[in-house]
Amino acid sequence: MTTPQDIIERITSAAQYRECIVIVKRTSLANLRWASSTLTTNGVITEQQITVIAFVDLPGGVATGSLTLTDIGTASYDELAAAAGRVAEAAGPAEDVADILRDVQRGDWSAAHEPTSPDVFADFAPALGDMFRRSTSDAIELFGYAEHSHTTTWVGSKGGLRLRHDQPSGRVEMTGKSHNRSRSTWEGRATRDFSDVSVSDIDANIRQRLEWQSRVSAVAPGRYQTVAPSGAVADLMAYILYTAPARDAFEGRSVFSKPGQTGATRVGEQLSALPFNLYCDPHYAGLESIDFNVATQSGDFGSVFDNGRAIDRFNLLRAGRLEHLITSQATSAVTGLPFAPAGDNLILDLPGGTGGLNDVIGTVQSGLLLTTLWYIRVVDAPTFLLTGLTRDGIYEIKDGEVVGAVNNFRWNESPVDLLRRMSGAGATEITATRELEQFTRTAAPAVVFDDFNMSTVSQAN
Repeated sequence: MTTPQDIIERITSAAQYRECIVIVKRTSLANLRWASSTLTTNGVITEQQITVIAFVDLPGGVATGSLTLTDIGTASYDELAAAAGRVAEAAGPAEDVADILRDVQRGDWSAAHEPTSPDVFADFAPALGDMFRRSTSDAIELFGYAEHSHTTTWVGSKGGLRLRHDQPSGRVEMTGKSHNRSRSTWEGRATRDFSDVSVSDIDANIRQRLEWQSRVSAVAPGRYQTVAPSGAVADLMAYILYTAPARDAFEGRSVFSKPGQTGATRVGEQLSALPFNLYCDPHYAGLESIDFNVATQSGDFGSVFDNGRAIDRFNLLRAGRLEHLITSQATSAVTGLPFAPAGDNLILDLPGGTGGLNDVIGTVQSGLLLTTLWYIRVVDAPTFLLTGLTRDGIYEIKDGEVVGAVNNFRWNESPVDLLRRMSGAGATEITATRELEQFTRTAAPAVVFDDFNMSTVSQAN
Protein backbone atom coordinates (compact mmCIF):
# COMPACT_ATOMS: atom_id res chain seq x y z
CA MET A 1 0.00 0.00 0.00
CA THR A 2 1.34 3.43 -0.96
CA THR A 3 2.14 5.50 2.11
CA PRO A 4 0.80 9.04 2.65
CA GLN A 5 4.37 10.32 2.42
CA ASP A 6 4.85 8.66 -0.97
CA ILE A 7 1.55 10.05 -2.24
CA ILE A 8 2.65 13.56 -1.31
CA GLU A 9 6.12 13.20 -2.80
CA ARG A 10 4.83 11.83 -6.11
CA ILE A 11 2.01 14.34 -6.62
CA THR A 12 4.10 17.38 -5.73
CA SER A 13 6.90 16.16 -7.99
CA ALA A 14 4.42 15.79 -10.85
CA ALA A 15 2.93 19.30 -10.47
CA GLN A 16 4.05 21.44 -13.42
CA TYR A 17 3.00 24.80 -12.03
CA ARG A 18 4.03 27.37 -9.43
CA GLU A 19 3.28 25.46 -6.22
CA CYS A 20 1.43 22.37 -5.09
CA ILE A 21 0.42 21.47 -1.55
CA VAL A 22 -0.89 18.00 -0.73
CA ILE A 23 -2.71 17.24 2.52
CA VAL A 24 -3.31 13.65 3.59
CA LYS A 25 -5.44 12.77 6.62
CA ARG A 26 -5.65 9.18 7.82
CA THR A 27 -8.19 8.47 10.58
CA SER A 28 -8.93 5.32 12.53
CA LEU A 29 -12.10 5.21 14.66
CA ALA A 30 -13.15 2.70 17.30
CA ASN A 31 -16.68 2.83 18.70
CA LEU A 32 -19.22 1.26 21.01
CA ARG A 33 -22.97 1.92 20.67
CA TRP A 34 -25.82 0.88 22.91
CA ALA A 35 -29.60 1.12 23.28
CA SER A 36 -31.91 0.07 26.12
CA SER A 37 -28.85 -0.74 28.23
CA THR A 38 -27.62 -3.27 25.68
CA LEU A 39 -24.56 -3.04 23.46
CA THR A 40 -25.71 -2.96 19.83
CA THR A 41 -22.63 -2.44 17.65
CA ASN A 42 -18.90 -1.99 17.92
CA GLY A 43 -16.05 -1.87 15.48
CA VAL A 44 -13.12 -0.05 13.94
CA ILE A 45 -13.18 2.11 10.80
CA THR A 46 -10.21 3.48 8.86
CA GLU A 47 -10.56 6.45 6.48
CA GLN A 48 -8.21 8.47 4.31
CA GLN A 49 -8.66 11.85 2.64
CA ILE A 50 -6.25 13.30 0.07
CA THR A 51 -6.40 16.95 -1.00
CA VAL A 52 -4.31 18.34 -3.84
CA ILE A 53 -4.07 22.16 -3.94
CA ALA A 54 -2.68 23.80 -7.09
CA PHE A 55 -1.28 27.33 -7.28
CA VAL A 56 -1.09 28.42 -10.92
CA ASP A 57 0.27 31.65 -12.38
CA LEU A 58 -2.27 33.41 -14.61
CA PRO A 59 -2.33 36.83 -16.26
CA GLY A 60 -3.46 39.13 -13.46
CA GLY A 61 -2.57 36.95 -10.51
CA VAL A 62 -2.34 33.49 -8.98
CA ALA A 63 -5.20 30.99 -9.21
CA THR A 64 -5.85 28.21 -6.73
CA GLY A 65 -7.93 25.09 -6.92
CA SER A 66 -8.25 21.99 -4.80
CA LEU A 67 -9.22 18.41 -5.51
CA THR A 68 -10.24 16.12 -2.62
CA LEU A 69 -10.64 12.35 -2.86
CA THR A 70 -10.61 9.34 -0.59
CA ASP A 71 -8.76 6.98 -2.90
CA ILE A 72 -6.40 7.52 -5.80
CA GLY A 73 -7.88 4.56 -7.64
CA THR A 74 -6.48 4.05 -11.12
CA ALA A 75 -5.48 7.69 -11.64
CA SER A 76 -1.80 8.40 -12.05
CA TYR A 77 -0.02 10.97 -9.92
CA ASP A 78 0.56 13.05 -13.05
CA GLU A 79 -3.19 13.00 -13.76
CA LEU A 80 -4.08 14.11 -10.21
CA ALA A 81 -1.61 16.98 -10.26
CA ALA A 82 -2.82 18.08 -13.69
CA ALA A 83 -6.49 17.86 -12.67
CA ALA A 84 -5.93 20.16 -9.68
CA GLY A 85 -4.14 22.59 -11.99
CA ARG A 86 -7.16 22.68 -14.32
CA VAL A 87 -9.47 23.38 -11.37
CA ALA A 88 -7.26 26.33 -10.42
CA GLU A 89 -7.17 27.73 -13.95
CA ALA A 90 -10.97 27.53 -14.18
CA ALA A 91 -11.31 29.45 -10.91
CA GLY A 92 -9.37 32.50 -12.11
CA PRO A 93 -7.13 34.77 -10.02
CA ALA A 94 -7.58 34.27 -6.27
CA GLU A 95 -8.58 37.13 -3.96
CA ASP A 96 -6.60 35.81 -1.00
CA VAL A 97 -3.14 35.76 -2.56
CA ALA A 98 -0.38 35.83 0.06
CA ASP A 99 3.08 34.47 0.69
CA ILE A 100 3.27 30.68 0.75
CA LEU A 101 5.42 29.10 3.45
CA ARG A 102 8.41 27.08 2.27
CA ASP A 103 11.09 24.78 3.70
CA VAL A 104 9.54 24.07 7.10
CA GLN A 105 9.57 20.69 8.83
CA ARG A 106 7.56 19.69 11.89
CA GLY A 107 6.79 16.34 13.49
CA ASP A 108 7.98 12.82 12.68
CA TRP A 109 7.33 12.96 8.94
CA SER A 110 8.35 9.38 8.10
CA ALA A 111 6.46 7.51 10.85
CA ALA A 112 3.35 5.50 10.01
CA HIS A 113 -0.14 6.28 11.31
CA GLU A 114 -0.73 4.54 14.65
CA PRO A 115 -4.37 3.43 14.58
CA THR A 116 -6.64 3.36 17.57
CA SER A 117 -8.23 0.06 18.55
CA PRO A 118 -10.88 -1.39 20.90
CA ASP A 119 -8.09 -1.64 23.50
CA VAL A 120 -8.76 2.03 24.31
CA PHE A 121 -12.00 0.81 25.99
CA ALA A 122 -10.23 -1.80 28.16
CA ASP A 123 -11.29 -0.18 31.43
CA PHE A 124 -14.32 1.74 30.18
CA ALA A 125 -16.19 -1.24 28.68
CA PRO A 126 -16.35 -3.40 31.86
CA ALA A 127 -17.49 -0.39 33.90
CA LEU A 128 -20.13 0.32 31.26
CA GLY A 129 -21.33 -3.28 31.51
CA ASP A 130 -21.72 -2.90 35.30
CA MET A 131 -23.72 0.31 34.72
CA PHE A 132 -25.99 -1.57 32.28
CA ARG A 133 -26.70 -4.28 34.87
CA ARG A 134 -27.53 -1.78 37.60
CA SER A 135 -29.73 0.28 35.30
CA THR A 136 -31.70 -2.78 34.15
CA SER A 137 -32.44 -3.78 37.74
CA ASP A 138 -33.65 -0.24 38.47
CA ALA A 139 -35.76 0.13 35.29
CA ILE A 140 -33.47 2.77 33.78
CA GLU A 141 -32.77 2.59 30.07
CA LEU A 142 -29.44 3.85 28.74
CA PHE A 143 -28.76 4.96 25.18
CA GLY A 144 -25.54 6.32 23.74
CA TYR A 145 -22.14 5.74 22.28
CA ALA A 146 -18.43 5.96 22.99
CA GLU A 147 -15.92 6.60 20.25
CA HIS A 148 -12.21 7.18 19.98
CA SER A 149 -10.34 8.39 16.93
CA HIS A 150 -6.75 9.00 15.99
CA THR A 151 -6.08 11.27 13.01
CA THR A 152 -2.67 11.76 11.45
CA THR A 153 -2.29 14.78 9.16
CA TRP A 154 0.58 15.20 6.71
CA VAL A 155 1.09 18.48 4.78
CA GLY A 156 3.74 18.52 2.06
CA SER A 157 4.57 20.86 -0.80
CA LYS A 158 6.87 21.39 -3.78
CA GLY A 159 8.40 24.21 -1.75
CA GLY A 160 9.60 21.97 1.06
CA LEU A 161 6.78 21.82 3.61
CA ARG A 162 6.96 18.54 5.51
CA LEU A 163 4.55 18.83 8.43
CA ARG A 164 2.88 16.14 10.51
CA HIS A 165 0.45 16.12 13.43
CA ASP A 166 -1.23 13.31 15.39
CA GLN A 167 -4.58 13.98 17.08
CA PRO A 168 -6.29 11.56 19.47
CA SER A 169 -9.87 12.39 20.38
CA GLY A 170 -12.63 10.64 22.32
CA ARG A 171 -16.21 11.22 23.33
CA VAL A 172 -19.01 9.62 25.37
CA GLU A 173 -22.69 10.52 25.09
CA MET A 174 -25.25 8.91 27.39
CA THR A 175 -28.99 9.45 27.66
CA GLY A 176 -30.81 7.92 30.62
CA LYS A 177 -34.57 7.35 30.65
CA SER A 178 -36.85 6.03 33.40
CA HIS A 179 -40.50 5.67 34.44
CA ASN A 180 -41.61 4.41 31.03
CA ARG A 181 -39.44 7.04 29.37
CA SER A 182 -41.33 9.93 30.94
CA ARG A 183 -38.04 11.15 32.45
CA SER A 184 -34.89 11.78 30.44
CA THR A 185 -31.44 13.24 31.03
CA TRP A 186 -28.12 13.47 29.18
CA GLU A 187 -24.45 13.29 30.10
CA GLY A 188 -21.40 13.82 27.90
CA ARG A 189 -17.64 13.52 28.32
CA ALA A 190 -14.70 14.48 26.12
CA THR A 191 -11.35 12.72 26.45
CA ARG A 192 -8.09 11.99 24.66
CA ASP A 193 -7.70 8.34 25.72
CA PHE A 194 -10.59 7.33 28.09
CA SER A 195 -8.24 7.10 31.07
CA ASP A 196 -10.04 10.04 32.69
CA VAL A 197 -13.65 8.97 32.01
CA SER A 198 -15.47 7.93 35.19
CA VAL A 199 -18.48 5.76 34.41
CA SER A 200 -19.53 5.92 38.07
CA ASP A 201 -19.71 9.73 37.88
CA ILE A 202 -21.84 9.52 34.72
CA ASP A 203 -24.12 7.01 36.46
CA ALA A 204 -24.45 9.17 39.58
CA ASN A 205 -25.32 12.31 37.60
CA ILE A 206 -27.93 10.52 35.49
CA ARG A 207 -29.58 9.00 38.55
CA GLN A 208 -29.60 12.31 40.44
CA ARG A 209 -31.25 14.18 37.59
CA LEU A 210 -33.84 11.47 36.99
CA GLU A 211 -34.67 11.69 40.69
CA TRP A 212 -35.00 15.49 40.47
CA GLN A 213 -37.64 14.91 37.80
CA SER A 214 -39.92 13.13 40.27
CA ARG A 215 -41.36 16.56 41.08
CA VAL A 216 -42.33 18.72 38.09
CA SER A 217 -43.69 22.27 38.33
CA ALA A 218 -45.17 24.43 35.60
CA VAL A 219 -43.17 27.63 35.15
CA ALA A 220 -44.17 30.51 32.89
CA PRO A 221 -41.89 31.95 30.20
CA GLY A 222 -39.75 34.87 31.30
CA ARG A 223 -36.26 35.99 32.14
CA TYR A 224 -34.57 33.95 34.86
CA GLN A 225 -31.22 33.79 36.58
CA THR A 226 -30.03 30.58 34.96
CA VAL A 227 -27.17 28.21 35.71
CA ALA A 228 -25.63 26.44 32.71
CA PRO A 229 -23.19 23.53 33.11
CA SER A 230 -19.84 23.65 31.37
CA GLY A 231 -20.99 21.72 28.27
CA ALA A 232 -23.88 24.08 27.52
CA VAL A 233 -21.58 27.07 28.10
CA ALA A 234 -19.06 25.59 25.67
CA ASP A 235 -21.81 25.24 23.03
CA LEU A 236 -22.61 28.95 23.34
CA MET A 237 -18.95 30.00 23.29
CA ALA A 238 -18.30 27.87 20.20
CA TYR A 239 -21.07 29.75 18.40
CA ILE A 240 -19.28 33.00 19.27
CA LEU A 241 -16.08 31.64 17.74
CA TYR A 242 -17.98 30.64 14.60
CA THR A 243 -19.12 34.24 14.09
CA ALA A 244 -15.66 35.79 14.65
CA PRO A 245 -14.08 36.02 11.15
CA ALA A 246 -12.63 39.51 10.74
CA ARG A 247 -13.73 39.96 7.12
CA ASP A 248 -17.41 39.67 8.07
CA ALA A 249 -16.98 42.24 10.85
CA PHE A 250 -14.99 44.60 8.64
CA GLU A 251 -17.70 44.50 5.96
CA GLY A 252 -20.52 45.21 8.41
CA ARG A 253 -22.05 41.71 8.36
CA SER A 254 -21.30 40.58 11.90
CA VAL A 255 -22.18 41.19 15.52
CA PHE A 256 -18.54 42.29 15.81
CA SER A 257 -19.02 45.11 13.27
CA LYS A 258 -19.03 48.61 14.71
CA PRO A 259 -22.56 49.97 14.08
CA GLY A 260 -22.74 52.76 11.54
CA GLN A 261 -19.02 52.64 10.68
CA THR A 262 -18.10 50.78 7.52
CA GLY A 263 -14.71 49.12 7.81
CA ALA A 264 -14.66 49.34 11.61
CA THR A 265 -14.87 46.48 14.10
CA ARG A 266 -15.52 46.19 17.82
CA VAL A 267 -11.96 45.00 18.56
CA GLY A 268 -10.91 46.67 21.81
CA GLU A 269 -14.45 46.88 23.17
CA GLN A 270 -15.27 45.54 26.63
CA LEU A 271 -17.88 42.82 26.11
CA SER A 272 -18.03 41.25 29.56
CA ALA A 273 -18.30 42.94 32.96
CA LEU A 274 -16.28 40.12 34.52
CA PRO A 275 -12.71 39.47 33.29
CA PHE A 276 -13.46 36.32 31.27
CA ASN A 277 -10.89 34.95 28.85
CA LEU A 278 -12.07 33.14 25.72
CA TYR A 279 -9.28 31.67 23.63
CA CYS A 280 -7.80 28.85 21.58
CA ASP A 281 -4.47 27.40 22.66
CA PRO A 282 -2.96 24.36 20.90
CA HIS A 283 -0.85 23.62 23.99
CA TYR A 284 -3.66 23.70 26.61
CA ALA A 285 -3.17 20.66 28.85
CA GLY A 286 -5.64 17.93 27.97
CA LEU A 287 -6.87 19.73 24.84
CA GLU A 288 -3.65 19.67 22.82
CA SER A 289 -4.38 20.28 19.16
CA ILE A 290 -2.72 21.01 15.84
CA ASP A 291 -0.34 23.98 16.01
CA PHE A 292 -0.10 24.83 12.32
CA ASN A 293 -2.63 25.86 9.68
CA VAL A 294 -4.26 23.21 7.52
CA ALA A 295 -6.72 24.49 4.90
CA THR A 296 -8.04 22.30 2.10
CA GLN A 297 -9.82 25.34 0.63
CA SER A 298 -10.06 29.05 1.33
CA GLY A 299 -12.95 30.44 3.34
CA ASP A 300 -13.92 32.71 6.22
CA PHE A 301 -11.71 30.85 8.70
CA GLY A 302 -8.54 30.42 6.71
CA SER A 303 -6.75 30.41 3.38
CA VAL A 304 -4.86 27.79 1.38
CA PHE A 305 -2.03 30.33 1.18
CA ASP A 306 -1.61 30.00 4.97
CA ASN A 307 -0.98 26.25 5.03
CA GLY A 308 1.79 25.35 7.46
CA ARG A 309 1.93 28.69 9.25
CA ALA A 310 2.18 28.40 13.03
CA ILE A 311 -0.90 28.67 15.24
CA ASP A 312 -0.26 30.22 18.63
CA ARG A 313 -2.72 31.17 21.36
CA PHE A 314 -5.64 33.06 19.83
CA ASN A 315 -7.31 35.44 22.30
CA LEU A 316 -10.86 36.25 21.28
CA LEU A 317 -11.53 37.79 24.70
CA ARG A 318 -8.88 38.84 27.18
CA ALA A 319 -10.14 40.06 30.56
CA GLY A 320 -13.56 40.56 28.97
CA ARG A 321 -12.27 42.69 26.10
CA LEU A 322 -12.51 41.72 22.43
CA GLU A 323 -8.83 41.37 21.53
CA HIS A 324 -8.73 39.54 18.18
CA LEU A 325 -10.90 38.40 15.31
CA ILE A 326 -9.99 35.51 13.03
CA THR A 327 -7.79 36.55 10.11
CA SER A 328 -5.82 34.97 7.31
CA GLN A 329 -2.80 36.73 5.84
CA ALA A 330 -5.10 38.18 3.18
CA THR A 331 -7.86 39.39 5.52
CA SER A 332 -5.22 40.78 7.86
CA ALA A 333 -3.97 42.95 4.98
CA VAL A 334 -7.51 44.08 4.10
CA THR A 335 -8.70 44.82 7.64
CA GLY A 336 -5.48 46.07 9.19
CA LEU A 337 -5.89 43.59 12.04
CA PRO A 338 -3.04 41.28 13.06
CA PHE A 339 -2.68 37.85 11.46
CA ALA A 340 -4.57 35.71 13.97
CA PRO A 341 -5.66 32.21 12.96
CA ALA A 342 -7.90 30.39 15.43
CA GLY A 343 -6.93 26.97 16.72
CA ASP A 344 -8.77 23.67 17.04
CA ASN A 345 -9.91 23.98 20.65
CA LEU A 346 -11.74 26.57 22.76
CA ILE A 347 -11.33 27.56 26.40
CA LEU A 348 -13.36 29.92 28.61
CA ASP A 349 -12.07 30.82 32.04
CA LEU A 350 -12.69 33.34 34.77
CA PRO A 351 -9.55 34.04 36.82
CA GLY A 352 -10.25 33.07 40.41
CA GLY A 353 -13.27 30.92 39.51
CA THR A 354 -13.57 27.95 41.85
CA GLY A 355 -15.88 25.01 42.41
CA GLY A 356 -18.01 22.82 40.20
CA LEU A 357 -21.61 22.87 39.04
CA ASN A 358 -23.09 22.22 42.48
CA ASP A 359 -21.08 25.08 43.96
CA VAL A 360 -22.39 27.45 41.29
CA ILE A 361 -25.95 26.25 41.93
CA GLY A 362 -25.38 27.09 45.58
CA THR A 363 -24.91 30.79 44.73
CA VAL A 364 -28.41 31.15 43.25
CA GLN A 365 -31.36 31.96 45.49
CA SER A 366 -34.07 31.64 42.87
CA GLY A 367 -33.58 30.53 39.30
CA LEU A 368 -33.25 27.68 36.85
CA LEU A 369 -30.69 25.04 35.98
CA LEU A 370 -30.63 23.95 32.36
CA THR A 371 -28.64 20.88 31.32
CA THR A 372 -28.34 21.00 27.54
CA LEU A 373 -29.24 23.28 24.64
CA TRP A 374 -30.67 21.76 21.50
CA TYR A 375 -31.65 22.62 17.93
CA ILE A 376 -29.85 25.97 17.97
CA ARG A 377 -30.44 28.24 14.96
CA VAL A 378 -29.46 31.81 14.02
CA VAL A 379 -32.43 34.20 14.05
CA ASP A 380 -30.66 37.50 13.31
CA ALA A 381 -27.06 37.63 12.05
CA PRO A 382 -26.26 41.32 12.84
CA THR A 383 -27.03 40.80 16.55
CA PHE A 384 -26.23 37.08 16.44
CA LEU A 385 -29.56 36.27 18.08
CA LEU A 386 -29.96 32.51 18.47
CA THR A 387 -32.97 30.40 19.28
CA GLY A 388 -33.11 26.86 20.58
CA LEU A 389 -34.72 24.50 23.04
CA THR A 390 -33.86 23.18 26.46
CA ARG A 391 -33.79 19.41 26.53
CA ASP A 392 -33.45 16.40 28.82
CA GLY A 393 -34.13 18.23 32.04
CA ILE A 394 -34.45 21.79 33.26
CA TYR A 395 -34.73 22.36 36.99
CA GLU A 396 -35.85 24.87 39.60
CA ILE A 397 -33.33 26.29 42.08
CA LYS A 398 -34.45 27.61 45.48
CA ASP A 399 -32.05 28.82 48.16
CA GLY A 400 -29.06 27.28 46.41
CA GLU A 401 -30.57 23.83 45.92
CA VAL A 402 -32.40 22.04 43.12
CA VAL A 403 -35.96 21.36 44.30
CA GLY A 404 -37.42 19.69 41.21
CA ALA A 405 -37.90 19.87 37.48
CA VAL A 406 -39.88 22.34 35.38
CA ASN A 407 -41.26 22.35 31.84
CA ASN A 408 -38.95 22.84 28.88
CA PHE A 409 -38.62 26.16 27.04
CA ARG A 410 -37.73 27.70 23.74
CA TRP A 411 -35.08 30.33 24.43
CA ASN A 412 -33.88 33.38 22.48
CA GLU A 413 -30.49 34.87 23.27
CA SER A 414 -27.38 36.28 21.66
CA PRO A 415 -24.36 34.59 23.25
CA VAL A 416 -22.40 37.80 22.66
CA ASP A 417 -24.98 39.73 24.67
CA LEU A 418 -24.92 37.00 27.31
CA LEU A 419 -21.23 37.77 27.91
CA ARG A 420 -22.20 40.93 29.81
CA ARG A 421 -24.81 38.97 31.80
CA MET A 422 -22.45 36.31 33.11
CA SER A 423 -22.51 37.12 36.81
CA GLY A 424 -20.52 34.21 38.18
CA ALA A 425 -18.59 31.09 37.22
CA GLY A 426 -16.87 28.09 38.70
CA ALA A 427 -13.56 26.51 37.77
CA THR A 428 -12.85 25.69 34.14
CA GLU A 429 -13.01 21.99 33.27
CA ILE A 430 -12.62 19.96 30.10
CA THR A 431 -16.13 19.35 28.86
CA ALA A 432 -18.30 18.04 26.02
CA THR A 433 -20.60 20.12 23.85
CA ARG A 434 -23.88 18.59 22.77
CA GLU A 435 -25.26 20.68 19.90
CA LEU A 436 -21.84 21.17 18.28
CA GLU A 437 -20.61 17.66 18.92
CA GLN A 438 -18.01 17.98 16.15
CA PHE A 439 -16.27 20.59 18.34
CA THR A 440 -14.53 17.98 20.46
CA ARG A 441 -11.95 19.98 22.41
CA THR A 442 -13.51 22.50 24.81
CA ALA A 443 -13.08 23.65 28.38
CA ALA A 444 -15.41 25.95 30.31
CA PRO A 445 -16.81 26.54 33.78
CA ALA A 446 -20.41 26.29 34.92
CA VAL A 447 -21.80 29.83 34.60
CA VAL A 448 -24.61 31.94 36.05
CA PHE A 449 -26.44 33.99 33.41
CA ASP A 450 -28.66 36.83 34.59
CA ASP A 451 -32.03 37.36 32.86
CA PHE A 452 -31.74 34.42 30.49
CA ASN A 453 -34.71 34.67 28.12
CA MET A 454 -36.94 31.58 28.27
CA SER A 455 -39.29 32.92 25.61
CA THR A 456 -42.02 30.28 25.34
CA VAL A 457 -42.94 26.93 26.84
CA SER A 458 -41.81 23.93 24.76
CA GLN A 459 -43.36 20.49 24.64
CA ALA A 460 -39.99 18.94 23.81
CA ASN A 461 -38.59 16.39 26.27
